[in-house]
Amino acid sequence: MNTYAGNNILDKSNPFWYSLSMRNQAVKKPRTLQQAIIYFSNPDNCIQLVAKMRWPDGVTCPACGRKDARFLANQKKWQCKSVHHHRQFSVKVGTIFEDSALPLDKWLTAIWMVSNCKNGVSSYEVARALGITQKSAWFMLHRIRLAMQNHSLLKLGGRGKEVEVDESFIGGAARFMHEEKRKRRITETGSKDKTPVIGILERGGQIRAAVIPNCRRAHVEPQIHKNVDKKSTVYTDALLSYNGLRRQGFEHATIDHAEKYVDGRVHTNGLENFWSILKRGLKGTYISVEAFHLFRYLDEQVFRYNFRELPHDGFRFEYVLAHIFGKRLTYSEVTGKPATTPA
Repeated sequence: MNTYAGNNILDKSNPFWYSLSMRNQAVKKPRTLQQAIIYFSNPDNCIQLVAKMRWPDGVTCPACGRKDARFLANQKKWQCKSVHHHRQFSVKVGTIFEDSALPLDKWLTAIWMVSNCKNGVSSYEVARALGITQKSAWFMLHRIRLAMQNHSLLKLGGRGKEVEVDESFIGGAARFMHEEKRKRRITETGSKDKTPVIGILERGGQIRAAVIPNCRRAHVEPQIHKNVDKKSTVYTDALLSYNGLRRQGFEHATIDHAEKYVDGRVHTNGLENFWSILKRGLKGTYISVEAFHLFRYLDEQVFRYNFRELPHDGFRFEYVLAHIFGKRLTYSEVTGKPATTPA
């Protein structure tokens, strides 16, 4: 299970901060996009960077675990000294890069771009920047978003902590619709044609977000129980689906947005800020996102929001790079149909 180290990833005492700092002191790593492009232009730097991140104690054969593999300089691969299937392997094996014909310099540059562009970066822009097809860039970005997923089992909040919970709907804006379409979709069906998402924010800490089928209690409460410590104080709006939280042990206060948006400490403005950033990226950068892909774009924006206070872009890049291992996303999984050309 992939987890970010520690509950508060913005805490400077987090052990992962120390680990990255030691690596940066040992080897001069890029801190800006310009430095990154120069650094990644050397294929050996790319291989060494990924190999050191994957095998800090020495290269290990993915098939048998042997630690004395021989590096084949001409092929940029290692060869295990034991005779078995797949004895030759590269740093791509067992990562989101596996079976990709694209070289590591393009992959690492793409990771840098998507992990540091506040409003995201479109597949068309990545394709132009890297000199690849838009289809390859689109598939590449989805695989990078997989590495950004946070599956931490640690709950947000705790004694004395405040947690905001809010829901939003992702879909077309009514003001851009034709009058007849607006009447049919908004007046008659309300929000049924939009995709509901729920956000949970620990003030001063992490945010988590998920796509849910609807905003009824049966789907809202499980997300809160899964992600929030019962010792927390939970702030929500006046949605009826939150009414049972106090009976279940949570300290719960609501704010009715029909009357006001802030009542002392009771508000959900932190999440409103996140929703505005998310929708700015979806509408301004990605333009049109299918509902069945929305959770990946949520993972991307949640990652950038949680890591917004890191001291420089190189840290965000390394956090993503540290989570590419043991993951695989095929073209058929993303699209529901087999790939016709290699990505």
